[in-house]
Amino acid sequence: MSDIDKFFSKANELLERLEKQLAYPQQTLALNDASAHRWRKENGSARFQEVKHLSDICLDDLHCLDRQKQIITRNTEQFIKGFPANNVLLWGPRGTGKSSLIKATLNQFKDKGLRLIEVERQHLIDLPDIAEVLYQQAGRFIIYCDDLSFESNDASYKALKVILDGSISNTPDNLLIYATSNRRHLMPEYMSDNQQSQMVEGELHLSEAIEEKISLSERFGLWLSFHPFNQTQYLSIVDHWIDKLDADINNNEEMHKAALKWALEHGSRSGRVAWQFARDWTGKKQLAKL
Repeated sequence: MSDIDKFFSKANELLERLEKQLAYPQQTLALNDASAHRWRKENGSARFQEVKHLSDICLDDLHCLDRQKQIITRNTEQFIKGFPANNVLLWGPRGTGKSSLIKATLNQFKDKGLRLIEVERQHLIDLPDIAEVLYQQAGRFIIYCDDLSFESNDASYKALKVILDGSISNTPDNLLIYATSNRRHLMPEYMSDNQQSQMVEGELHLSEAIEEKISLSERFGLWLSFHPFNQTQYLSIVDHWIDKLDADINNNEEMHKAALKWALEHGSRSGRVAWQFARDWTGKKQLAKL
C-alpha cells in the first residue's frame, strides 16, 4: 500500500469514528405520509424534509425509452407487491431521461404506496441511519440518488456498497436504491488501471483498481443504459412537448428546422434539449399574440 493510500485509509477511519461520535439523535428522524422526502442535514441535526411540489412528469411523456420504462415499471411493481426486486442503476449521457424516468415511476406508483427519499451524494454516509428508520416504517421506499459519481478514495461510496450488499446487517425488505449516473461504473476509469491488469496462464486478471470500481456498480441488480437520441427520435420528442404545451404551429417543417438548429447550438439532441426548445418555441408564439 502506498503512502497516499495509507493516508486516505487513516483519514477515512478517523471520519468514520467522528461520524459515530456526532451521530444524529434518532428522535429527529421522522417521516410523514408524503410521497417524497429529501434527506437534510443542517445545524447539527438530520431530518426528512417533505417534498410538497412533485414533478408532474408521467411515463407517457418519455418517448423512445420503451425498454427502460418496461423494465423499471416491472421491477417497481414487483417491489410494491412485496415480491423480490432489484436495486437499479440508470446510466448514460446527460439529458437522456434517467432522472425523469424515476420521477415518472414515482408518479405511476405513489397511489399504490410507493414512497421516495432523495439523498444527495455527500450524505450517503447516512444511509445506515436512514435504513434503520425504514425498518420501523410501513410502506415501500425507494432511495433516489441522482447524478451519482465518486472520485478515487471517496469515502462516501463505502456506505452505498454496504446498503446495496455487504453489511452484516440485512437491508430492510421495504427499501430499494434507484440511482442515476453518467458513468457506468460510477467512478473515473483511467488507462493506468488497465495497464496494471495481468495475463496469468492465459487468463485475464483485472487490476485491483478495476475490480474495486466494478464491485460497486455490480451490486445493482439491474443496469438500464441510456443512449443519445438520433434525429428522428429527437424530433418526435419535440413534437410531444410542443403538443403537450399546446403550441400554435402554422408550419411544422419550420418548427423542426428551428428545433434542429436549437440542438446544434446546444451540442445535444437529448430529451432535455427537446423540452427546452418546446418551451422556448411555445413561449415566443404566445408572446407574439399579445
